Amino acid sequence: MSRYVIRPWRTVTGLVASGLMIAATVGCSPSSSEVTASEAGSVDVDVSPLTVRDPWVKAADEGMTAAFGVLVNDGDTDVTVVSADSPVSPMEIHEIVMADGEMLMREKEEGLTVPAGGSHTLEPGGDHLMLMDLAAPIAPGDEVTITLTLADGATVEFTAVAKPFAGGEERYEHDHDDHHDEHDDEQ
Repeated sequence: MSRYVIRPWRTVTGLVASGLMIAATVGCSPSSSEVTASEAGSVDVDVSPLTVRDPWVKAADEGMTAAFGVLVNDGDTDVTVVSADSPVSPMEIHEIVMADGEMLMREKEEGLTVPAGGSHTLEPGGDHLMLMDLAAPIAPGDEVTITLTLADGATVEFTAVAKPFAGGEERYEHDHDDHHDEHDDEQ
């Protein structure tokens, strides 16, 4: 009959040696922060220096409304927002201008440039993101997803909470036949 004798000190020694080998192997591997771009291969990382702080959208039953907030650029170069998109409405980037003693709202076709290390405020009576034709009402408390497209093709998605707001009575100046002539208290 065979007998096996267990010697605890050999088992402990073996476990310690195994642990040291594992630790040495892990210690020789680069950490995730040390992986170079060439080592990353085809990893698709879409990181933008642009963020949106305090986003909100004006609640509305129909027609047009607008989204606001602060665009913050934490990068070293200027960032230009060239378009905006939302599943609830077609969108345009708008500005408010004074013309003939009247405040007019119009599309800002060149987009919005946010300076490196700076910010750009979207606010009632100023630059804003216009939701042109709501598919359904936006009630206070609703959340609206908006995606900004930058000049370099990157996108930034954010969620704006709907709030009641009864300000601004700018007139909408347009070059498009399919948009409304007036913008009555929609912003």
